[in-house]
Amino acid sequence: MEENLNLIETFAEFKEFKNIDRETLMRILEDVFRSALTKKYGPDANFDIIVNVDRGDLEIQRYREIVEDGEVENDFTQIALSEAIKIEPDFEVGEEVMEKIRLADFARREILTLRQNLITKVMEYEKDLVYKKYEHRIGEIVSGEVSQVWRKEILIQDEEGVELVLPKAEQIPADKYKKGDTLTAVVLRVDVHSSTPLIIISRTAPTFLERLMEHEIPEISDGLITIKNVVRAPGERAKVLVESYDDRIDPVGACVGMKGSRIHSIVHELRNENIDVINYTSNIELLISRALSPAKISSIEINEENKTANVYMKSDQVSLAIGKGGYNIKLASKLAGYDIDVFRDDVVEEEDVDLDEFKDEFDGWVIDAFKRIGCDTAKSVLAISRNELIQRTDLEEETVDEVLASIKKELDIE
Repeated sequence: MEENLNLIETFAEFKEFKNIDRETLMRILEDVFRSALTKKYGPDANFDIIVNVDRGDLEIQRYREIVEDGEVENDFTQIALSEAIKIEPDFEVGEEVMEKIRLADFARREILTLRQNLITKVMEYEKDLVYKKYEHRIGEIVSGEVSQVWRKEILIQDEEGVELVLPKAEQIPADKYKKGDTLTAVVLRVDVHSSTPLIIISRTAPTFLERLMEHEIPEISDGLITIKNVVRAPGERAKVLVESYDDRIDPVGACVGMKGSRIHSIVHELRNENIDVINYTSNIELLISRALSPAKISSIEINEENKTANVYMKSDQVSLAIGKGGYNIKLASKLAGYDIDVFRDDVVEEEDVDLDEFKDEFDGWVIDAFKRIGCDTAKSVLAISRNELIQRTDLEEETVDEVLASIKKELDIE
């Protein structure tokens, strides 16, 4: 057997560890063997462990003091003169004998233990390496290849083979991926599960949209335009608040680009998410007005103490302010930091009837469905076509027909 312990060849499993350099691997080998030697020969034993990184081998030299025959008190640290001169005839009492420890000097069980400890140490090192790498990449965009698609999550591998997890909750509803696809997301957090780092990525986080804009729009990456806030309803709508410190730069125009050229690739990546880019202002009334676009506002009442805003507008603007699924007003509220309520400012004629008057005929949730689309009076319901009412309220046709019939009867309309 070779005197040198060529452990890279002996422990073939090391070839599977791609994220560890040879020098670090040899250092781990040294630490593990030192621990094994201490256990085998005692804490007082004197050893030198010489690592050759270039050759990938490790040599162990053991030193014992030469004492007179019959005076050996510790076989691990001392050797009798009669034994020493068998190694070299010129040895004298008081000198040190150097012997090389070979792999053959270890029992089979000790070799197996060494092997397992080495593999465990290397795996721990790799896990620590992954954790530290991604701990500093939180908020950054990463890309990888889809390796597994499950019902609750998607498993991705980055360019170094590190596994990243995209949970269902962090996927855009329209996301459809299969094995082998390339996926882009933002690093959300790094969890530790049973001592193993779990890299969680997201495509729904506002940070993802922010990083995409930094990548596509030079003025943002150069610091000429600042993103003040981002709010999203993933896959549906997003609002981005931007500000320019250079009066010569239109932040909204720069972000959108000629005919939407700059924002187009971002919209495509986000599964056609409708992105509203809004110019920042410290004037809260103006900010709310911009945030509720495309609706046109007549007036706003602000309550600073309660952080609420009552917004008044024409009837035909209410549905625009609320938006499909209520996303526009919800995102506007998040963006401005105010709870926004929308009211019609039309003059209600005397013969009009408040929709709440029909609660004795219909369940409250039916009335609420009409209110959510801006219909709070009988005439405001009649102002919208039957088909549009069915589509926007998401009620059954029969229910909408019953409400229309009841309203017409109340207002004596044929």
